[in-house]
Amino acid sequence: MNFDFDEDQYFIKNDARRFLSDRCSMDMVRTYLDSDATEISPLWQEIVELGWLGVAIPEEYGGLGMGYLELCVIAEELGRVVAPVPFSSSIYLAAEAIVQYGSEEQKQQYLPAIASGELIGTMAWSEKGAWSEPSVSLSNQDESDAVVFDNGFITGVKRPVSHGMLADIAVVTARNTEGETVLVLVELSENTLQRKPLISVDPSQRNAQLSFDRHPALLLGKCEDAQEALDNVLNRAAILYAFEQVGGAQRCQELAVEYVKERKTFSRQVGSYQAVKHKLARMYAQNELARSNAYYGAWALASGSEELPLAAAAARISATNCFEFAAREGLHLHGGMGYTWEVDCHLYLKRSRDLALKVGSSRCWNEKLIATALACMNDTEKVPTWLANS
Repeated sequence: MNFDFDEDQYFIKNDARRFLSDRCSMDMVRTYLDSDATEISPLWQEIVELGWLGVAIPEEYGGLGMGYLELCVIAEELGRVVAPVPFSSSIYLAAEAIVQYGSEEQKQQYLPAIASGELIGTMAWSEKGAWSEPSVSLSNQDESDAVVFDNGFITGVKRPVSHGMLADIAVVTARNTEGETVLVLVELSENTLQRKPLISVDPSQRNAQLSFDRHPALLLGKCEDAQEALDNVLNRAAILYAFEQVGGAQRCQELAVEYVKERKTFSRQVGSYQAVKHKLARMYAQNELARSNAYYGAWALASGSEELPLAAAAARISATNCFEFAAREGLHLHGGMGYTWEVDCHLYLKRSRDLALKVGSSRCWNEKLIATALACMNDTEKVPTWLANS
């Protein structure tokens, strides 16, 4: 079994790196942080023209139909430059939910528009003010917390919603009048919707609160089990987010190594000190562990393996840990300069903290990993070879 990308996928990866290195400078990212909450980065239109939005969307729905492995390599390169674009919410969440669970009519209507950049999508599933517990049964939420779906309309509040200030459509979790959880598709253009920008750790992500007041909504295809569907979409998104985190962590490591090689103290390179070497070695080890888990997740995602929940949890946990460590220690290794606006460290630290909560907290994913592993161990036919031998 080959857990590596092929020549064509590496070509896409290298081409994406060259493009983003040239068109997504850190100065551009800083400028975007101070821009209006409803303004979209000029980089977005260039990404649209490159066709990246349609990489994993089937050809019959206006995409390129290349596959998830190609999407993974693009995600890693977007993470390397902390690109301030709504790529993740539109492609990892909204488009994926429609591909997996939308009706044929919904796919024909929305996927070509998402692939062409005409529409920006998102998923609104959190109602507690934080991306905390997506695995907790939605039916167990207090009635006062739930968005209600009644006869083609929804009422309630969702927050935070990733890129909610920019999105044109959203897949929303709601409860119907019988108390059952459903997934609905809404267009975010009616006057029965109010958007409120939220203060985010990473201002480039444009998180928002969406308030619905009898807002028109359609049930998402024939989704019979909304909780199972939500878990599946978030598992798939977690793997793609893991590649963004690995890309960001790798860049933090490179910046730290470059700095400690150049910086001198007492006429000696900072990088020559043993304590600094230990930090860099640990950073490298965590990054490589996260990369291997991300590759495992990419295989599970691309092959439709039953191991997807286990692979997603492993990739999510290791990628979150490695990005947090690389961003934090990379900042420390820059000394006092690392805390200034002029140095890039803060951009990566902000993004690491934001991504750490995008599809649920670390505690949530640790619990999911344990539960999934135990479930596999109880069903010997589904135990992965590497787990059975461990």
